[in-house]
Amino acid sequence: MKLKPICLCSVAVCLSAWLVVKPAFAQRDLTDIPAPDPAAEIAAMRLDPQIEINLYASDPLIRKPIQMNFDGEGRLWVASSETYPQIEPGAKSNDKIIVLNDSDGDGVADQHSVFADELLIPTGVAPGDGGVYVANSTELLHLKDTDGDQVADQRRVVLSGFGTEDTHHLLHTLRWGPDGCLYMNQSIYIHSHVETPYGTKHLNGGGIWRFRPETGELEVLCKGFVNPWGHIFNPFGQSFATDGAYVEGINYVFPGSVFVTSPGAVRHLRGLNPGSPKHCGLEILSGTHIPSEWRGDMVTNDFRGHRVCRFTVRPQDSGYVSRQQPELIASNHVAFRPIDARMGPDGAIYIADWYNPIIQHGEVDFRDDRRDQEHGRIWRLTFKDSPLMPRTKTGELTETALLNLLESPALWLRQFARLELKSRDATVVLNELKRWVDGAAATEKLNRQAEAMWVRECLNQPDFDLLHSLAQCDDHRFRAVAVRYIGIRRNAIDDAMSVLATAVNDPHPQVRLEAVSALGRFHSAEASAVALRALDHGLDSNLDFALWNTLHSTRSDWIEALAAGSFDISQHPERLEFAVAAAATPAVVPPVIKAMRRGDLDPLKSQSLLIALCNAADAEAAK
Repeated sequence: MKLKPICLCSVAVCLSAWLVVKPAFAQRDLTDIPAPDPAAEIAAMRLDPQIEINLYASDPLIRKPIQMNFDGEGRLWVASSETYPQIEPGAKSNDKIIVLNDSDGDGVADQHSVFADELLIPTGVAPGDGGVYVANSTELLHLKDTDGDQVADQRRVVLSGFGTEDTHHLLHTLRWGPDGCLYMNQSIYIHSHVETPYGTKHLNGGGIWRFRPETGELEVLCKGFVNPWGHIFNPFGQSFATDGAYVEGINYVFPGSVFVTSPGAVRHLRGLNPGSPKHCGLEILSGTHIPSEWRGDMVTNDFRGHRVCRFTVRPQDSGYVSRQQPELIASNHVAFRPIDARMGPDGAIYIADWYNPIIQHGEVDFRDDRRDQEHGRIWRLTFKDSPLMPRTKTGELTETALLNLLESPALWLRQFARLELKSRDATVVLNELKRWVDGAAATEKLNRQAEAMWVRECLNQPDFDLLHSLAQCDDHRFRAVAVRYIGIRRNAIDDAMSVLATAVNDPHPQVRLEAVSALGRFHSAEASAVALRALDHGLDSNLDFALWNTLHSTRSDWIEALAAGSFDISQHPERLEFAVAAAATPAVVPPVIKAMRRGDLDPLKSQSLLIALCNAADAEAAK
């Protein structure tokens, strides 16, 4: 009997799936539940040799932390849910937002308050705009304390209409961007239809939203993912995400990117670490307390494997490559469930531990007695023989001092400074900002201009001359970020198309990627034709996807122009070939055949074009 050859790729995929799924289903037979003792939990941890750990906060001060974010005063805001995975019929929802503070700087929270209660499974928290934003099931709330008693007495529904099909796929992971916008994640089973002053915005399945609170503008940054419980920005405003229910490790996110499971998506991008276990939360290590060789690395959590993981992420072509490093924490404690990571006001790393022997809600019963609904911890990781950073309360600083913080090696401190400047008088800030930029030494000028761009975005007062200057500078990283915001602000910039036409021919692929993505926002045949010029430089996987996505999403515009004879790319059959393949619709066939009959295209010179045309055609279109 002749044996069929074994597909090693299939074996690897099956083995990977077994290794990931087995621990989850093993919960059904779990009987050895440890006592909830933090000392025993520490004893079960294997730490990186450079790291020390202490308990920052624990129950009863906090229970079941889901997401956490520090504010500019050094306080830690925690979204806490004892209701998850589902409220019992007739029960009162009483989940909370907890505020913790280490007032004496000894690394342990000594102040605690319940800022808000009577919430239902809050899955995101982000202090800002004089209060705190909270993802509360189907709504984005803004809670505010108006009488100074540290308890919210004003509750406003900012946005509603987010889906509620699955309680751990709800709107979550609130994160401020350097542009002063609030970014929010949702997951695969959610269907959101959100009314805004600019119309109803839709996102079916997973993705990341971008929201500007001052104007009510809401848009989708990216689509896809299974359960993306991590999002972070690098120093140049580029996004990275983790997925708590997929196996791609770190994912590089850019505007218009699409990832696995986006409903109806024909193509999607891959993550940077295929086969890596599921991860939750994400932070970039920065600041002087972090060892120099670790700075810029990313920390995330393998909550199923009881690990806090580190990845080194570095630029490559239009995107990035990622390499996993030894863990910060590895544990065999069955209830250690790290789910969030944040840099703290002292430069230490803080880890939210949901603490539960039972995770998720599909493998065991909602009411299973083994579910822990009472405990939770916040751990604090510091580095031996490395001085902590001085705590800086941004609310007490002058505008000039805040601007100087924008040159800090601590990315989180820069962000707190931006958010504080956002809350100040715009006229005062802009006057000081101009003096700060004008007073820069030659070596500081470019970085200060880039930070000025972010501050102006936070104030929703962009400087288009500054954007143009950055788009033409010598550093491709700043050119890329300027091109992105020229695309975002395109309706207010008269020559936006001209700038993007230059950028699509930029010598660096990262700039070209931003240009191609931005051109897809125009929904015009002209923009599509300009985007196709990227083919002159070759495409890596990100650029290939972005160009395909731009041509696919704008196909009705350029097909109409092609039919009218105004989409002239006859001298570049490879461009038309790419466009036809991206369109993937029979509607593209008649105008191409018409152009061939007119003699505008020579079919004998492009066999690939004919193949693309045949793939797009149906019987009716081919007549």
